[in-house]
Amino acid sequence: MYRLLFSLVFSRMDPENAHHLAFRVIRLLPTLGFGRLVERFTAPDPSLAVEALGLRFPSPFGVAAGFDKDGFAVRGLGNLGFGHVEVGTLTAIAQPGNERPRLFRLIKDRALVNRMGFNNGGADAAAGRLSRLARRTHRPVLGVNIGKSRVTPVEEAAADYERSARVLAPHADYLAVNVSSPNTPGLRGLQELDALEPLLRTVRGAAGDTPLLVKIAPDLSDDEVRRICALVVLLGLDGIIATNTTISREGLRTSAAEVERIGAGGLSGAPLAARSLEVLRIVREQVPTGLCVISVGGVETAADVQDRLDAGATLVQGYSAFIYRGPLWARQINRDLLRFRRARAAVLPAAPAAP
Repeated sequence: MYRLLFSLVFSRMDPENAHHLAFRVIRLLPTLGFGRLVERFTAPDPSLAVEALGLRFPSPFGVAAGFDKDGFAVRGLGNLGFGHVEVGTLTAIAQPGNERPRLFRLIKDRALVNRMGFNNGGADAAAGRLSRLARRTHRPVLGVNIGKSRVTPVEEAAADYERSARVLAPHADYLAVNVSSPNTPGLRGLQELDALEPLLRTVRGAAGDTPLLVKIAPDLSDDEVRRICALVVLLGLDGIIATNTTISREGLRTSAAEVERIGAGGLSGAPLAARSLEVLRIVREQVPTGLCVISVGGVETAADVQDRLDAGATLVQGYSAFIYRGPLWARQINRDLLRFRRARAAVLPAAPAAP
């Protein structure tokens, strides 16, 4: 049903307008009283729960940053079956983002290109909303992703992130430092160790007891990934999110002319899957078993999620496939994950009887 709706309606709409329409419906689920009713149909089985970061995640599968930039639809996304929602990217200073059009579908590739530019209402505006949300007992785990304000010079980035962390960390279950979006000038340069180490030290101090993770790009070399892993361990951070969108355009089915017309931006979706999985494996090899590793990039099916979990991911996130799979996406993944686990359990040898 959703495939037909997407083909006949959503695919003909401007992608950002279609997102806003779907977002409004999701946001209204709990406020209109439908949320708990929907949840009866979508809630993950309790056996899928994951303990990480000192938290209980109802499912290993959650929503990546970018879908809910300001934290308006967290409860509605939870009603749809997502175990956690990472809101943002939020910046210390409110900003409109880049000029439209800034979101594009590559339907043949089941991918998106975005150059949104961290459009959000700012950390202060979000803090009150997230504070009220954090006090609710019935909600998904709440992650908050922070980035550099566009007007802030790169040399003042640490202070900018610090302000966001102080405002938002008290209301977050975990905090994610985004230094890997390609849509803010100079941001990816912050992944260089001489810039990243003092920035993360500053944010860690501002975050207090809130678990702190850093989100990295898929376009780093393998050695750069390893060096960042070593820094994360050295600083005592709680985890790594791998990966953000890519600036690569290799291997696309969409015509070169169409890709050129779309222009700059971060590519997400199916074409990112292979590199995202590679980076996950590198990260898992480099960090302690107990460090939380969240895998994101090219995840669409429960098989994709299970592959990431088997490769060492603690949790898995998705975003782009939401556009192609529709509102029952999380439900389907949770149902199939449960089926995979039951099938595996059925073929495992029985434990020997006690003497």
